Amino acid sequence: MKRTLKTTAMAATFCAVAGVGAVGYGEAAAQAETRGATQTVADTRVPPTTTARHGHGDSFTGTKKIRVNGYSVNVSCSGRSAARKPVVVLMAGGGDGLDVMAGLQKSLSKTSRVCAYDRLGEGKSDRPNGIQTMKDSGRILTGVLDRITGDRPVVLAGHSMGGYIAARYAPDHRDRVKGLVLMDATIPALTAGISKAVPESATGAAAEMRDGAIAVNEGQNPEQFLITDVRARSAGNIPVQIIKHESQYAEVPDYGPALEQMWTDGQREWRALSCRSTLSTAPGTGHYIYVDRPDIALNAVRRVTAQATARW
Repeated sequence: MKRTLKTTAMAATFCAVAGVGAVGYGEAAAQAETRGATQTVADTRVPPTTTARHGHGDSFTGTKKIRVNGYSVNVSCSGRSAARKPVVVLMAGGGDGLDVMAGLQKSLSKTSRVCAYDRLGEGKSDRPNGIQTMKDSGRILTGVLDRITGDRPVVLAGHSMGGYIAARYAPDHRDRVKGLVLMDATIPALTAGISKAVPESATGAAAEMRDGAIAVNEGQNPEQFLITDVRARSAGNIPVQIIKHESQYAEVPDYGPALEQMWTDGQREWRALSCRSTLSTAPGTGHYIYVDRPDIALNAVRRVTAQATARW
């Protein structure tokens, strides 16, 4: 797949900064060449109070807007539900809508029920009314799961910031999250890590990257989401597959080794999610692992789904 990124590798990893001049945030949306065909379903508007968990959730194929906590949220589902098999829920990175993972969704839907959604501020979902914390984003995710999966268990497969949200959501929702796949997920303590790896004395592209990443973490992103430094917590004895990029920082050579070490250490911290977690490096990949090596992403989600199914 041809790549058209013209920004630094670091900008791709840490996203870009809304209003600060960095670019590259969500550029994978323009790169993806294969889009899963979707059938548009009429917008179903229901009061926020009716998003209670029920049955196996709404059954539809294609895209649909639902109401969650007073917001319009764009969702996409495909594939058939199978008895005792979790629903796979894809969570794109910051700046990306659900469409960037359409190729992965299409492949997964051959054997699983797969859904994705645009978080507030992304894609075709409503904009948030202000700064969002993990509690706010988690509340929207719960409302979406109530509607599209009901009481069925789920496997969350998240990329970048989507992985960070999935990893923080799972420990508090062990009753429904039965597996995790984290594809180069934003690390637990990114602000502290990048501040240490790239000092204030840095200049040029490295300084811009450092300041831009910190600004993004402070809410200067389309979701207005605060990416706070946290400690990874256990989500129970669930299968967790953590996949990191192979190489990402060539354009900031003076700080590349320190940044790679920071990112690797952060991925290791996510292993605290479960004693059944594994960490691997995807050969030949940058930050967008599911674009560079869709086979690795596909196999990881299928493997975790199979493991979760066997335990359910």
